[in-house]
Amino acid sequence: MTSPRVEVNLGKIQANARYLVRRLGARRISVTGVTKAVCGHPDVAEAMLDGGVASLADARIKNVVRMRTAGITCPISLIRAPLLSEMEDVIQYCDASYNTEMDTILKLGAAAKEQGASHDVILMVEMGDMREGILQENLNDFAAQVIATPGVALKGIAANFACLGDVAPTGGDMAMLSRLADQVEGACGPFVDLVSGGGSANLPWALGDVSTGRVDNLRLGEAILLGTDPVTGHPITGLHTDAFTLFAEVIETSRKPSPAPTMSIAPELGMLNLVRSDDLRARTILAVGQQDTDASGLMFSPGTAFIGATGDHTVVDSAKAAVPVGSEMKMGMNYSALMRAMSAPDVAKVVHGKQKMNGSAKDREAHPFLTLV
Repeated sequence: MTSPRVEVNLGKIQANARYLVRRLGARRISVTGVTKAVCGHPDVAEAMLDGGVASLADARIKNVVRMRTAGITCPISLIRAPLLSEMEDVIQYCDASYNTEMDTILKLGAAAKEQGASHDVILMVEMGDMREGILQENLNDFAAQVIATPGVALKGIAANFACLGDVAPTGGDMAMLSRLADQVEGACGPFVDLVSGGGSANLPWALGDVSTGRVDNLRLGEAILLGTDPVTGHPITGLHTDAFTLFAEVIETSRKPSPAPTMSIAPELGMLNLVRSDDLRARTILAVGQQDTDASGLMFSPGTAFIGATGDHTVVDSAKAAVPVGSEMKMGMNYSALMRAMSAPDVAKVVHGKQKMNGSAKDREAHPFLTLV
């Protein structure tokens, strides 16, 4: 089989989505499945939908177009602010977008009017992540401007956590977001239909026993895809953590000193000598590198340790056991490694379990790097 490749277990993705939808539904929180880490892969999107997510979201319009072309008709939001050069496509393919700039919203309104459509706007509020967001003291005035803009409708407000700042949200943060929704309604009139509290980092709060307030939506990518908490990297109880596996072929294996030879000065001779270790260990080189994935985010089976990587090679210490050339090694991936691997054109994507889904997946042409088994 082609190597390197990512093998995808759709059943485990569906099961993760179903578990989270059920748990959060009991707290009156809907789930938006985020597909950006898999480049809008239609089969992964369908697995999320079969698991019960209410809608999908992606950061890139080309990924949204890919899903729409595959026949996915559910509501899809653009969670990165729209580019001014993509306005027509945003209106055509997205039901809503997350925004922080009034100039962008004005352009969205003009493009929507030109297409005879209306586009929902969700305002991203700065809550401490220090990436994108409207300052809280400016939110009411900003919302009033959106309401006055033809072609768009104010859908709701949202916040980001643990993206740039890598800090998990607190109950106080969520209470503040609820108060901000109340303030916007009090100042501007229309009901704020959506209060999206953030992403997978919100799960410890959302699945706790405190009041959820006005927060009625979470945007989940990493938790559904990898079953892990983005802040700690730890597995989330009840979720599968092995829905994605990276395979790479061994191109060299040999016993080499550990650590590698170093240089030292022999004072009595005034010259450099090589210092070598007699502890020879099996060093294995894999045909996958930084062009294909974030090698530092790979996870190996017990007894194998990551040493380093270059553009096309990943070197691991396989202890005393030499791995045969031509064999394959399988690896888990963190979110960064998954995102890079799924976007790399030289990494094949092999999907398992499509025939076991609930039947909502539609027949479609195979992607050039996609195998269905």
